[in-house]
Amino acid sequence: MNDFLYDLLGVRDRLVMDPVHGGITLFNHEVEVIDHPLFQRLRYICQNDILSLVFPGATHSRFLHSIGTLHVGSRMFQSLIESALRRYRDGGHGRPSEAQLAGIAYMARLVRLACLLHDCGHSSFSHQFAQARTIRNLLSENGRFEALWQGLDWSQFHDAPPTVLEHEHYSIRCAHEILTTVASAEVNRLAQDVLLLMDTTALSPGTTFRYHAQQLWPLLTLETEAPDDAGELTAGLFRHLISGEIDADRADYMLRDGFHSSVTLGGFNLDHLLKNMHVGWAPDTRWLGIGITPKGLGALEDFVYSRYQMYRKVYGHKTSIGFDWLLRQAIDEVLENAGHRNYIDTCLSSLSAFQTLTDNFFWEAFRRHAVERPDSASHDLVYRRRLKHIHSAENLDATTSAAWVKTLAEREKLSDTRIICCTLKARFSKIRQGYDDIRVLQGGRYRDINECSAFFGKFQDQTLYHYYINPRNA
Repeated sequence: MNDFLYDLLGVRDRLVMDPVHGGITLFNHEVEVIDHPLFQRLRYICQNDILSLVFPGATHSRFLHSIGTLHVGSRMFQSLIESALRRYRDGGHGRPSEAQLAGIAYMARLVRLACLLHDCGHSSFSHQFAQARTIRNLLSENGRFEALWQGLDWSQFHDAPPTVLEHEHYSIRCAHEILTTVASAEVNRLAQDVLLLMDTTALSPGTTFRYHAQQLWPLLTLETEAPDDAGELTAGLFRHLISGEIDADRADYMLRDGFHSSVTLGGFNLDHLLKNMHVGWAPDTRWLGIGITPKGLGALEDFVYSRYQMYRKVYGHKTSIGFDWLLRQAIDEVLENAGHRNYIDTCLSSLSAFQTLTDNFFWEAFRRHAVERPDSASHDLVYRRRLKHIHSAENLDATTSAAWVKTLAEREKLSDTRIICCTLKARFSKIRQGYDDIRVLQGGRYRDINECSAFFGKFQDQTLYHYYINPRNA
C-alpha cells in the first residue's frame, strides 16, 4: 500500500483527542516533531496571552492550536485534491498515475508539517510579548538575527536581516532546527520544502518539489504540459492553506477560541466550506489559487463575519485590552532586574535557551515582583485588578484620539498623563477589491469574489480604541 492510500484511508500511527475536532491522527514522523523540546514548549504558552482573565475557559495552548491547524490544513488539502481527482476522472483523463499519487502524498506531508510548525516561534504570551517596550528594544538590537542563525546560512530563507525580529522569524528558525535535528530521515528529507511553504521565507522550490509539482500539474489544471514555473505556482497555492485570508491557522483559532471562550461568535460551517473548495486555474491570467463554488459563498461569508465579530467582542473586549496593557507594563517591570533581562537576552539569541522560555517564567517573576512592589502593574495583574475603563471608540485619527484624552482627563479631573489609550487593529480590507487568493467559479470562469458577493465590500480595517485611568502617576 503506497503513501497516497495511507493518507486517503487515514492509516496513521497515533491518535490525539482534541476537544474541538475530536480525534486527530498523526504519523510517527509528526510525533517526532511534536516531541522536540522546541515544540513541547508550546504546551506552556497560552494561545490568547491572558484572555482567560476575562473568559476563564480560554486557557488553551499554542501546542493544541498547532496540532489543530495541522488537522484543518490536512482537511483543506484533501478537499482540494479530492475535487481535482473527481474533475480529472469526469474529464475523461482516466486514473491518476503512480507519479501523481506520489506527488499528492509528498505535498500532503509538506502541508501538514508546515501547518504544525507555523507558530513554533511564538514566545511567552504570544503576540503581547513583542509589544512590551523592553522586549521590542531587545528584538531590535543589531546582530540579534545573525546570532540566532550563528553557524548557518540564513540567506536562503531571508533576503536581508530584518530590522526587528517578529515571531515569524523565530518560527522559521525553530522549524529549521526541529526539521533538521529530529531522528526521522523522512522529516530531514522534507525540511527545505516544508520551510518553502511557511510565512516570510524567500526560498525557491527545490528539485524534488518541482518534480512533484510538474507531475501534479495535469491533475490540478487539466493541462497536459507543465510550465517552467509550475513549482512556484504550486507553492503559492499551498501557501494559501497555511498563511492566507482563509487558512488553516485562522480556521482553527476561530473555532478553538470561540469554543474555549464559551461564545458562539467564532463558529462557521467548516464542512460546508471545504465541500465547496477546489483548485482554481485561469490560464489566461495564469492564476492558480483556491476556487469556490457559488454555493460555498455563504460559508465563506460566515467565516469572515465570525472573525470580524471575534475581534470586536472577544479579542477587543475592553477588559481584556486593559489587562494586555498591564501585562506589557509588568513585563517591563520585571526586566528592570538585570538577571531577568540577561536571561531573556540569551533566550532571544540562543535556541537552547529559547526552548525554556514560556509563560511560566514571567508568572513567577510577576508574583515575586508583586510581593516586593505592591504598587506595581505586576501586583495588579497577579491579583486581577482591572483598569478603570472610561470610554471606547472606533477608527479615530491621531488628532481625534488626542482630543479624547484631554476631554476624558477634564471629565475625570485628572492629568492627561493619567489617561491610557489602548488600540487593537484588525485588517479586513484585503478581502475587498483586488483580493486574489480565492475566486468564485461562476458562468464557466473565475470571477473576483467581490463581483459575486457584495458582502465582503462592507468590511474595512478596524481599529478599536479603549481609554482607561492609569492607577499610578505616569
